[in-house]
Amino acid sequence: MKFSAGALVLALAVAAPLCNAQNYPSRPIRLVITYPPGGTTDFVGRPIAQKLSEFYGQPTVVDNRGGAGGVIATMIVAQAPPDGYTLLLGTSSGMLINPLLNPALPYEAFRDFSPVSRTNINPQALVANAALPVNNVKELIAYAKANPGKLNAASSGIGTPNHLGTEMLKYLAKIDIVHVPYKGGGPAMTDLIGGQVQLQFSSIPTVLAHVKAGRIKMLAIGSAKRSPALPDVPTIAEAGVPGYEYTTWYGIFGPRGMHKDVVAQLNSAVAKALSSPDVHQRFMSQGAEPAASSPEELTRYMREESARWATLIKAAKIKVE
Repeated sequence: MKFSAGALVLALAVAAPLCNAQNYPSRPIRLVITYPPGGTTDFVGRPIAQKLSEFYGQPTVVDNRGGAGGVIATMIVAQAPPDGYTLLLGTSSGMLINPLLNPALPYEAFRDFSPVSRTNINPQALVANAALPVNNVKELIAYAKANPGKLNAASSGIGTPNHLGTEMLKYLAKIDIVHVPYKGGGPAMTDLIGGQVQLQFSSIPTVLAHVKAGRIKMLAIGSAKRSPALPDVPTIAEAGVPGYEYTTWYGIFGPRGMHKDVVAQLNSAVAKALSSPDVHQRFMSQGAEPAASSPEELTRYMREESARWATLIKAAKIKVE
């Protein structure tokens, strides 16, 4: 049997990715994280990277690339070869909210990436200065309505998830609270503790130590159901604002065009990592709920989240200047 030169080239082109997928991974994997070391993304990404290293017998190297609200790290992965050796720990902010607020960004989540798996969901906590004379959401709403424009809510910047969480509360509860953007969550938390601002949304791992020490108080969490890590803390919806739901999430992504067998293999490895007793306990102890998914489930979830945030951004007229 004879093959033409063109047929041989085509056969080799088809066979090469399959061969690479079958041998994957044959060298170190790079997991790019969109924020500097020490933050919540690092807390999630490093245990997963460690487990991948153990499973594969190849190092998974964490590469923290903070800057530009996650755009720098995201673009590194978007422009990488789709061979499975450069992965992104993407966030709800970087993948969905930033593009909604800034359509000029040089990437698009549904076009430029291969979803692998969601990793976790982070219920966001509504916390208050210890001296604020309210102890729950109903009291907060009553106080805000009696004192319109006198409560200040900190965020780590305009368009950040905790800013949008505040805007959602204002919109649904019909209250007047002043948004005060900071250049990062650290300075915002310092001023919340000091009383310069009275309210803030933040991830549970970020605020838990301050709440336990009595420096601030937790009024409620933003997820649709109570956190297993804080079963006595009500959700904002059950505490007086029906329909309120505000969480953040992270997920593993590769560049667009990754071979389906590599995606499937990584999906299985991430799910195994998240179900490992040590990783599961580490996450849950800090209120970061493991939430593995199939690539298809992640895509569907992202589309639902994108539509929900787009509605809020339009209704609240949120713009990034």
